[in-house]
Amino acid sequence: MQEKEIEKIERTLLLEAIFLRYGYDFRNYSQATISRRIKQFVAKNGMGSVGELLPGIIREPLFFHNLLLDFSITVTEMFRDPSFYRALREEVIPLLRTYPFIKVWLAGCATGEEAYSVAILLKEEGLLEKATMFATDINDESLAGAKRGIYPLKQVREYTGNYQDTGSVYSFSRYYHADQNHIVMDRELKNKITFANHNLVSDQVFGEMHLILCRNVMIYFDKKLQERVLNLFDQSLIRGGFLCLGGRESLRFSSLSEKYERLDSKNRIYRKYVAHNRLPQVRV
Repeated sequence: MQEKEIEKIERTLLLEAIFLRYGYDFRNYSQATISRRIKQFVAKNGMGSVGELLPGIIREPLFFHNLLLDFSITVTEMFRDPSFYRALREEVIPLLRTYPFIKVWLAGCATGEEAYSVAILLKEEGLLEKATMFATDINDESLAGAKRGIYPLKQVREYTGNYQDTGSVYSFSRYYHADQNHIVMDRELKNKITFANHNLVSDQVFGEMHLILCRNVMIYFDKKLQERVLNLFDQSLIRGGFLCLGGRESLRFSSLSEKYERLDSKNRIYRKYVAHNRLPQVRV
């Protein structure tokens, strides 16, 4: 048997062990991504093979926790992809204003930068007071950081540039307090966001949302898992609600594609049709 086949067996056993021992299901994640991150973890811990991970993963929860952190590493920043936030401001916010209250879910929120970005946008558009925001992730360490809302000062220039490109007329500095090394997000923003652990792979429907954002998370899932997660979002979204995906994600080949209009194709913003009556096409 070739080494690659042995590694595949070891990887399959490892993912099965993680599921049986801890309930985290990575079996339908992109195999290329999972394989790369497992190999990095093996090398970092000075081991010779994936199989050597098994005893530690099964018997030592802290060891598994360290692997989980490597599995859930995400790249994020304030107002990442400013054109998306501009589209959200110009095309979605006016429609959200028609509701007496709004519920927002940011799935895969990582360390919270996206959640605070959306909260700032809602505040500027006069919607934060009537909004209930939920930001979820499987990584408790990332969630703890998100709740603190403390970020390196050295990143502020980049964040400010992104923010300005969203079309805001205000100063980004009004939303944080700074010391020599860090910025701390404004307490009003923190108080409007509930950060919670939620696993897209295994957990259930998350309320009745008006707006769901899950951007650049499903690129790590295989087609089967993507379909499962999209159905979860569909069940969690009110009729007429909005679903926002990442630039490399789409409803195009999903079984749900006929249930949504493309509000903004470039920025992957979709609106769920009301009942069986299609909404007027705003932009294709």
